[in-house]
Amino acid sequence: MASIRKERTIEVSPEEAWAVLADWGAPHERLVPGFVVATEPGGEDRLVTFFNGAVARERLIERSEEERRLVWSIVDGPYAHHNGAAQVLANEDGTTRFVWIADLLPNEMAEITGELMERGIETVKRSLEASAEGA
Repeated sequence: MASIRKERTIEVSPEEAWAVLADWGAPHERLVPGFVVATEPGGEDRLVTFFNGAVARERLIERSEEERRLVWSIVDGPYAHHNGAAQVLANEDGTTRFVWIADLLPNEMAEITGELMERGIETVKRSLEASAEGA
């Protein structure tokens, strides 16, 4: 099983970052606009359309306010198995360490998934920092 980890320091407070990450139904609006172009919520699932036209049904597994951690699984998409987790951690200087992990099968999907996650986490960083500047 491939495991991919992406991490960035983001110049916003952990509270601000968590408020955006925890908004399960609208990643296309605040967290990763342009990377995710549409989201259709449906209970614990959401249907996500990405910039490249790919569509995936993601199921919410856990949303932990205490740990500022969101866990989901892609239940209908290009993977035999996919589990994702994103977590917001506090740096000593008050900024955020944003961590995104994906465990997936088949292993052959790791390279393209890693490239997409890199693009996605850069979008997270830009979106959150731009939102803080506009506040």
